Amino acid sequence: MRKVMKIIIVIILIIAAAVAALVIKGLIEAKKTSVKEDYYTEFSSSAPLEQKYSQLGGYDVSSFDNPSDNATIKMVRFWYPSELENSDKQYPVIVVVNASGTPAFKYEPWFKRLASWGFIVVGNEDPQAGTGETASIMLDYLLNLPKDHRLNGRLDIENIGIVVFSQGGAGALAAVTMYDNGTAYKTIFTGSAAYPFLARNMGWKYDVSKISIPYFMAAGTGTTDDKGVADITKEYAGVAPLASLVENYETISDDVLKVRARATGAEHEDMLARSDGYMTAWMLWQLCGDEEAAEVFTGVDAEILHNNNWQDVEKNK
Repeated sequence: MRKVMKIIIVIILIIAAAVAALVIKGLIEAKKTSVKEDYYTEFSSSAPLEQKYSQLGGYDVSSFDNPSDNATIKMVRFWYPSELENSDKQYPVIVVVNASGTPAFKYEPWFKRLASWGFIVVGNEDPQAGTGETASIMLDYLLNLPKDHRLNGRLDIENIGIVVFSQGGAGALAAVTMYDNGTAYKTIFTGSAAYPFLARNMGWKYDVSKISIPYFMAAGTGTTDDKGVADITKEYAGVAPLASLVENYETISDDVLKVRARATGAEHEDMLARSDGYMTAWMLWQLCGDEEAAEVFTGVDAEILHNNNWQDVEKNK
């Protein structure tokens, strides 16, 4: 009997040690970034504009954090062109809504790359942003910065865009359509936004029919975004199946500039890097009036129409 008890105790201790090791590993992993510092150098496109805008822009970048009174937001985090500190210019703003379990610190290099194109990019530490509430709270903060804030007067509040992925897509669509201050946004990009069936079941509500600003919606063709189910309203069909993109596109008024497209061969987790080039071009066009960036999307010769990295493209300009 004693021998059996000793064996049981040893097994318990082994299990406890394994659990402790996993907990410690989880804590260590939780503090690591999930995006490499130079992640964008691993992407290459034969389409010249996609290649150009997927890389670093021409601005050196600085950053800082402001603690938030909101316990979920924790920190409002800013990345911006370093020249701002010695200039009176105002810069267009991009508000970022996090994907599931992905606070801003997990993908800081992505923020830095986007800011290098001349944007003030703003994020936070909310790991569950699907309701759009923290995006709305953060936007209020940006629109009413304290007088002693180092960026007070430097944000071009007439040119604010919102960029999101996955759960954050539902949060951004809610932030734009279901909160009063959503009218401050000039344009939106979503990468693999959680489609309505999934969003409703997770408690994230949005009404895409209320979108009245230029909208670029993207997703991947991989099974994590599109499982190929027959009826996407009755069972889980992936995070952002093509049928949902088509439905959302058609629901939005034709008076609104809109583009939908899927990154060929991309799984859900690939979309952050795979959409970089065209997401950046979209924001440069919409917030800065960049005519070269507009060539990605406009006319019959739009680059996105002839780029093998993208398929299922639909646009109304």
